Amino acid sequence: MEGVLVVLVVALAVGFDYTNGFHDAANAIATSVSTRALTPRMALGMAAVMNFIGALLGTAVATTIARDIVELGNQTPNIELTVVVGALIGAIIWNLLTWWRGLPSSSTHSLIGGLMGAGLALLGTGAIHWGKIVQKVVIPMIASPILGFGMAFLVMVGVLWLIRKAAPSKVNRRFRVAQTASAAAMALGHGLQDAQKTMGIIAMALFAYTAGGHHLPSWVFNPDAAAEGAYIPLWVKIVAAAAISAGTASGGWRIMRTLGRKIIELDPAHGFVAETVSATVLYVAAMGLHAPISTTHTITTAIMGVGATKRLSAVRWGVAKSIVIAWVSTIPAAAAVGALATWLVHLIVR
Repeated sequence: MEGVLVVLVVALAVGFDYTNGFHDAANAIATSVSTRALTPRMALGMAAVMNFIGALLGTAVATTIARDIVELGNQTPNIELTVVVGALIGAIIWNLLTWWRGLPSSSTHSLIGGLMGAGLALLGTGAIHWGKIVQKVVIPMIASPILGFGMAFLVMVGVLWLIRKAAPSKVNRRFRVAQTASAAAMALGHGLQDAQKTMGIIAMALFAYTAGGHHLPSWVFNPDAAAEGAYIPLWVKIVAAAAISAGTASGGWRIMRTLGRKIIELDPAHGFVAETVSATVLYVAAMGLHAPISTTHTITTAIMGVGATKRLSAVRWGVAKSIVIAWVSTIPAAAAVGALATWLVHLIVR
């Protein structure tokens, strides 16, 4: 049964990664499409390629997901693999619900909430790394939107001062070209952050399986290498990178409309600043802090930040309020669904 559960985890993880791709495709390209810097087809193709490349650039966030949310290794493989299955089901269901409603909620927090709910359901409170969750999830969850908004506002003020005497047509033309680079940077950061979370989930399942005494070929998973920090096998990196890239290529038009048009009407200069600031925050979080932050939170608040430089009323705060409600509810909602799914799976496989 443990072998079946491992295969199920990999399949669900790839499915989650795919939904993450089309759910969060808007994060990378909505601003470029809405300002007409890129056509939708060009933007999606570019984002898919950059997602794939970004997914292969590191594993720090993957290791955080695999090690620092729920403690595995103290229960039977059957129990621990059930936890991972339930977590993925919770995350996928919440992703699909928010996608259907067109709300740019966080796939990151869907997965973390699913893990927490599943862990609590079968392993108890002692299995949850509360301190690390506060350090690497809660604090970045609060800080990244604030940084996204504040930095975008300040940078946009500086850019507006620099271009104050330039002809609007020339400014728009130049920033449309610049947005090609900023959108690519944003897509790279999305792959660097979000694909790694799926890698971490698959690694959790492989670790639980081998810790229970089962043997896998070293190229599939090597526990000795994992103990030394090489936690993510190459095939897991490639599978996760391909899944999120394919999901991104399929597009996320509902959420793209929300980010690109419903929050504020963007021009190329504002879009460029929002993307550049968001990409910077994503890189620092992944490479410097090893923190799994939300690309959705970061780009959305950056868009609000650049919009606020026009005037506060330029931002459609009613739409922003709905987005914030989705943010706040994501972890508990995904946790509840993950806990329910875990109990149901446990009844089936025990």
